[in-house]
Amino acid sequence: MSGAISISMSVSDWWVLLQNFMIFSLVSVGGPLVLLPEMRRFLVVDHGWLTDDQVSASVVIAQASPGPNVLFIALFGWNVGLNAGGIWLALLGAVICMVGSLLPSCALIYATAHWLHRNSYRPIVKAFKQGMSPVVVALLICSGWTLATAGTTLAHDWPLWLVSIVTTALVLWGRLPMYGLLAAGGALGAMGLL
Repeated sequence: MSGAISISMSVSDWWVLLQNFMIFSLVSVGGPLVLLPEMRRFLVVDHGWLTDDQVSASVVIAQASPGPNVLFIALFGWNVGLNAGGIWLALLGAVICMVGSLLPSCALIYATAHWLHRNSYRPIVKAFKQGMSPVVVALLICSGWTLATAGTTLAHDWPLWLVSIVTTALVLWGRLPMYGLLAAGGALGAMGLL
Protein backbone atom coordinates (compact mmCIF):
# COMPACT_ATOMS: atom_id res chain seq x y z
CA MET A 1 0.00 0.00 0.00
CA SER A 2 1.06 3.55 -0.50
CA GLY A 3 2.85 5.68 2.03
CA ALA A 4 4.75 2.94 3.88
CA ILE A 5 6.93 4.02 6.80
CA SER A 6 9.49 2.25 8.95
CA ILE A 7 8.60 1.78 12.61
CA SER A 8 9.82 -0.23 15.57
CA MET A 9 7.32 -2.29 17.59
CA SER A 10 8.11 -3.70 21.02
CA VAL A 11 6.10 -6.41 22.77
CA SER A 12 4.38 -3.70 24.82
CA ASP A 13 3.42 -1.88 21.59
CA TRP A 14 1.74 -5.03 20.26
CA TRP A 15 -0.08 -5.34 23.59
CA VAL A 16 -1.25 -1.71 23.34
CA LEU A 17 -2.49 -2.42 19.80
CA LEU A 18 -4.47 -5.45 21.03
CA GLN A 19 -5.89 -3.59 24.03
CA ASN A 20 -7.06 -0.65 21.95
CA PHE A 21 -8.74 -2.83 19.33
CA MET A 22 -10.49 -4.71 22.16
CA ILE A 23 -11.78 -1.37 23.45
CA PHE A 24 -12.82 -0.34 19.93
CA SER A 25 -14.69 -3.64 19.68
CA LEU A 26 -16.75 -2.97 22.77
CA VAL A 27 -17.79 0.55 21.79
CA SER A 28 -18.33 0.08 18.04
CA VAL A 29 -22.11 0.20 18.05
CA GLY A 30 -23.12 0.13 14.41
CA GLY A 31 -19.99 -1.69 13.26
CA PRO A 32 -16.29 -0.93 13.23
CA LEU A 33 -16.51 1.70 10.50
CA VAL A 34 -18.15 4.17 12.88
CA LEU A 35 -14.94 4.25 14.93
CA LEU A 36 -12.69 5.01 11.97
CA PRO A 37 -11.87 8.54 13.20
CA GLU A 38 -10.79 7.19 16.58
CA MET A 39 -8.82 4.32 15.02
CA ARG A 40 -7.08 6.80 12.72
CA ARG A 41 -6.23 9.05 15.66
CA PHE A 42 -4.80 6.09 17.59
CA LEU A 43 -2.80 4.61 14.69
CA VAL A 44 -1.68 7.77 12.85
CA VAL A 45 -1.67 10.68 15.27
CA ASP A 46 -0.94 9.09 18.67
CA HIS A 47 1.51 6.35 17.66
CA GLY A 48 2.61 7.05 14.07
CA TRP A 49 2.27 3.37 13.16
CA LEU A 50 0.35 4.13 9.94
CA THR A 51 0.06 7.03 7.52
CA ASP A 52 -3.18 8.70 6.43
CA ASP A 53 -2.68 7.14 3.01
CA GLN A 54 -2.48 3.65 4.52
CA VAL A 55 -5.64 4.22 6.55
CA SER A 56 -7.56 5.46 3.51
CA ALA A 57 -6.25 2.70 1.25
CA SER A 58 -7.13 0.02 3.83
CA VAL A 59 -10.71 1.23 4.10
CA VAL A 60 -11.13 1.59 0.33
CA ILE A 61 -9.75 -1.90 -0.37
CA ALA A 62 -11.94 -3.45 2.33
CA GLN A 63 -15.06 -1.66 1.08
CA ALA A 64 -14.38 -2.64 -2.53
CA SER A 65 -13.71 -6.27 -1.62
CA PRO A 66 -16.51 -8.81 -1.30
CA GLY A 67 -17.25 -9.85 2.25
CA PRO A 68 -17.63 -8.05 5.54
CA ASN A 69 -16.43 -4.46 5.88
CA VAL A 70 -14.42 -5.42 8.97
CA LEU A 71 -11.58 -6.41 6.62
CA PHE A 72 -10.09 -2.92 6.95
CA ILE A 73 -9.14 -3.77 10.54
CA ALA A 74 -7.06 -6.72 9.34
CA LEU A 75 -5.45 -4.40 6.79
CA PHE A 76 -4.64 -1.89 9.55
CA GLY A 77 -2.82 -4.64 11.45
CA TRP A 78 -1.20 -5.92 8.26
CA ASN A 79 0.17 -2.46 7.47
CA VAL A 80 1.41 -1.91 11.03
CA GLY A 81 3.29 -5.21 10.74
CA LEU A 82 4.70 -4.37 7.30
CA ASN A 83 5.84 -1.00 8.62
CA ALA A 84 7.46 -2.82 11.56
CA GLY A 85 9.52 -5.06 9.35
CA GLY A 86 8.06 -7.82 7.25
CA ILE A 87 5.51 -10.41 6.26
CA TRP A 88 5.52 -12.33 9.57
CA LEU A 89 4.94 -9.16 11.53
CA ALA A 90 2.22 -8.23 9.03
CA LEU A 91 0.46 -11.52 9.74
CA LEU A 92 0.90 -10.96 13.47
CA GLY A 93 -0.54 -7.47 13.19
CA ALA A 94 -3.53 -8.66 11.18
CA VAL A 95 -4.28 -11.41 13.71
CA ILE A 96 -3.86 -9.08 16.70
CA CYS A 97 -6.20 -6.46 15.25
CA MET A 98 -8.83 -9.00 14.17
CA VAL A 99 -8.79 -10.94 17.46
CA GLY A 100 -8.91 -7.67 19.38
CA SER A 101 -11.77 -6.47 17.24
CA LEU A 102 -13.86 -9.65 17.20
CA LEU A 103 -13.36 -11.38 20.55
CA PRO A 104 -14.88 -8.81 22.96
CA SER A 105 -17.86 -7.90 20.77
CA CYS A 106 -18.63 -11.55 19.99
CA ALA A 107 -18.46 -12.44 23.67
CA LEU A 108 -20.70 -9.50 24.57
CA ILE A 109 -23.24 -10.38 21.87
CA TYR A 110 -23.27 -14.00 22.92
CA ALA A 111 -23.84 -13.03 26.55
CA THR A 112 -26.61 -10.49 25.88
CA ALA A 113 -28.47 -11.72 22.78
CA HIS A 114 -30.61 -14.23 24.64
CA TRP A 115 -31.56 -11.70 27.33
CA LEU A 116 -32.44 -9.03 24.75
CA HIS A 117 -34.56 -11.47 22.77
CA ARG A 118 -36.49 -12.48 25.88
CA ASN A 119 -36.96 -8.84 26.95
CA SER A 120 -37.52 -7.10 23.61
CA TYR A 121 -40.99 -5.99 24.71
CA ARG A 122 -39.63 -3.88 27.59
CA PRO A 123 -39.72 -0.09 27.11
CA ILE A 124 -36.08 0.30 28.15
CA VAL A 125 -34.92 -2.07 25.39
CA LYS A 126 -37.07 -0.30 22.79
CA ALA A 127 -35.83 3.12 23.96
CA PHE A 128 -32.21 1.99 23.79
CA LYS A 129 -32.63 0.80 20.20
CA GLN A 130 -34.34 4.04 19.17
CA GLY A 131 -31.70 6.18 20.87
CA MET A 132 -28.80 4.38 19.23
CA SER A 133 -30.00 4.94 15.65
CA PRO A 134 -29.09 8.64 15.40
CA VAL A 135 -25.80 8.00 17.20
CA VAL A 136 -24.78 5.36 14.64
CA VAL A 137 -25.75 7.64 11.73
CA ALA A 138 -23.72 10.52 13.19
CA LEU A 139 -20.69 8.27 13.71
CA LEU A 140 -20.90 7.04 10.11
CA ILE A 141 -21.02 10.64 8.87
CA CYS A 142 -17.93 11.38 10.96
CA SER A 143 -16.16 8.37 9.43
CA GLY A 144 -16.97 9.62 5.95
CA TRP A 145 -15.69 13.08 6.86
CA THR A 146 -12.44 11.54 8.16
CA LEU A 147 -11.88 9.68 4.90
CA ALA A 148 -12.76 12.70 2.79
CA THR A 149 -10.54 15.20 4.61
CA ALA A 150 -7.50 13.14 5.64
CA GLY A 151 -4.47 14.97 4.30
CA THR A 152 -6.43 17.18 1.89
CA THR A 153 -7.09 20.88 1.54
CA LEU A 154 -9.93 22.43 -0.43
CA ALA A 155 -7.62 24.71 -2.43
CA HIS A 156 -5.30 21.91 -3.53
CA ASP A 157 -7.64 18.92 -3.73
CA TRP A 158 -10.81 20.56 -5.02
CA PRO A 159 -11.50 17.72 -7.53
CA LEU A 160 -11.72 15.23 -4.63
CA TRP A 161 -14.09 17.53 -2.76
CA LEU A 162 -16.20 18.05 -5.87
CA VAL A 163 -16.49 14.31 -6.49
CA SER A 164 -17.38 13.78 -2.81
CA ILE A 165 -20.13 16.40 -2.93
CA VAL A 166 -21.56 15.16 -6.24
CA THR A 167 -21.47 11.53 -5.06
CA THR A 168 -23.20 12.45 -1.79
CA ALA A 169 -25.92 14.31 -3.70
CA LEU A 170 -26.40 11.40 -6.12
CA VAL A 171 -26.69 8.92 -3.27
CA LEU A 172 -29.16 11.09 -1.36
CA TRP A 173 -31.36 12.20 -4.25
CA GLY A 174 -30.44 10.11 -7.24
CA ARG A 175 -31.39 6.67 -8.42
CA LEU A 176 -27.93 5.60 -9.62
CA PRO A 177 -26.58 2.28 -8.33
CA MET A 178 -23.73 2.68 -5.86
CA TYR A 179 -21.57 0.22 -7.81
CA GLY A 180 -21.72 2.60 -10.75
CA LEU A 181 -20.54 5.44 -8.53
CA LEU A 182 -17.70 3.28 -7.18
CA ALA A 183 -16.68 2.34 -10.72
CA ALA A 184 -16.79 6.00 -11.80
CA GLY A 185 -14.63 7.08 -8.87
CA GLY A 186 -12.13 4.30 -9.57
CA ALA A 187 -12.00 5.26 -13.24
CA LEU A 188 -11.41 8.94 -12.41
CA GLY A 189 -8.61 7.95 -10.06
CA ALA A 190 -7.06 5.54 -12.60
CA MET A 191 -7.07 8.27 -15.25
CA GLY A 192 -5.22 10.56 -12.82
CA LEU A 193 -8.02 13.08 -12.62
CA LEU A 194 -8.24 12.81 -8.83
